[in-house]
Amino acid sequence: MSRVTRVVSASREIAAPADVVFALIADPAQQPRWDGNDNLREAAAGQRVRAVGDVFTMTLQKGSVRENTVVEFEEGRLIAWRPKIPGHEPPGHLWRWEVEPVDAGRTLVTHTYDWTELTDRSRLPRARATTPERLAASLERLARLAESGGVTP
Repeated sequence: MSRVTRVVSASREIAAPADVVFALIADPAQQPRWDGNDNLREAAAGQRVRAVGDVFTMTLQKGSVRENTVVEFEEGRLIAWRPKIPGHEPPGHLWRWEVEPVDAGRTLVTHTYDWTELTDRSRLPRARATTPERLAASLERLARLAESGGVTP
């Protein structure tokens, strides 16, 4: 029997400055534009993440709401959050984005999904379906936006 990997990631170099890439990630209102899982519907403007402990709210495609608590943050370099249903404890999964400038116009971005602490058994099928290819789809969409300056099409 094969062992399931509970930490998956994908990396991609993006032909855009790190600050442009990070701005798209740290602003929840921008996230539905590059979500490769096609899971996010919308987030209200004005929720730009600035520190550990910040909470932003996202509406999913099916209409449910998630509160996302930022657990790792370094401006321009790192952001990670744990989603939860409002009024409930976080089920234990984490989304992480690492942004590393290569030079003034190129950035290496690593997107990680970590479900090593996931306790909600009903979420296991979805967690298992979150593959490096799914993460790479988000990176591809993020690259298209960042490389075009992040301007709305």
